[in-house]
Amino acid sequence: MTQTFLLPEFADEEKSLPKAVNVASVPQRSLFRYPGGKTWLVPYFRRWVKSLPPKPAYLIEPFAGGGIISLTALFENLVDRVLMVELDEQVAAVWQAIVDGDGEWLAKRILHFDVTRESVLAEIQTPRKSTREIAFQTILRNRTLHGGILAEGSRFVNYGENGKGIRSRWYPQTLATRIRNLSFVVSRLDFRRADGLKVLSKNAKCEDAIYFIDPPYTAGGKRAGHRLYRYFELDHERLFEICETLRGDFLMTYDNAEEVKAMARRHGFGMKLVPMKNTHHEEMTELLVGRDLSWLEESAPLQEAPPPYRVRKQPKRKKRVKASRNSRDLSECRN
Repeated sequence: MTQTFLLPEFADEEKSLPKAVNVASVPQRSLFRYPGGKTWLVPYFRRWVKSLPPKPAYLIEPFAGGGIISLTALFENLVDRVLMVELDEQVAAVWQAIVDGDGEWLAKRILHFDVTRESVLAEIQTPRKSTREIAFQTILRNRTLHGGILAEGSRFVNYGENGKGIRSRWYPQTLATRIRNLSFVVSRLDFRRADGLKVLSKNAKCEDAIYFIDPPYTAGGKRAGHRLYRYFELDHERLFEICETLRGDFLMTYDNAEEVKAMARRHGFGMKLVPMKNTHHEEMTELLVGRDLSWLEESAPLQEAPPPYRVRKQPKRKKRVKASRNSRDLSECRN
């Protein structure tokens, strides 16, 4: 069976990395839309992974959210397998339903649902227990609430695109197609609803893995993470400490905040600014953090050069507790 539509050409796109990425040129894989999405980062992610010898076996994404980076890695065969981690129970329900084999049910439910303000209100106000029903409600809320924001206090879209109001971001055929396309890669996708920091720590010794880390932007008093996510509280200093222990390479994204840059300096990480456009099409910059960012030669480096990197050893645990099936580490990882 030919699947060429899953593997688009992107060579020309990568030649213009110094400019803000036109997200319309990036294959849309995610079912979600919200300001914290990382579609604009996809060309940078490709370049980073291709600079790593040999090809990584695993990608671990501890704050998966919409999952565009993990999905790109799978569809474009940049890694063999992906572990997506998400703590938010609503977002987690979507990925869990797909991994559990309920993708076709979800696609049909989306195709047959008539979106009106009344029908949406009736659906999201009805308590649901099954994972797939919660998954449908989450997608419905994400596509009809202002900005796709699922956090408390978010309101319905009023005007929307071309005055379509609540239906302006509801594309049932497109969503169903994206869900059905996931059937081609779902066998290589692991999902876990868990604390991202704990999963990172447990898998720190995995030499075959790389890590894409996109935490809530709450460092330095930033409010974006508070507004966008239900689980926005994060010990950023602890995250940087764990990154020091990772055997595999990592790429981290952050707001261009002084507190973040200070943490990166303390832990000996490199930093570079990259351009991106926000939801209002205003050009901004975000901060990429890693141990070696030489593959980003065209981007604007910060003035200080990072010191030589060394892997920090984790303290030994006094007691080893046998993990359950749903919380075990990557069993095939070569430590």
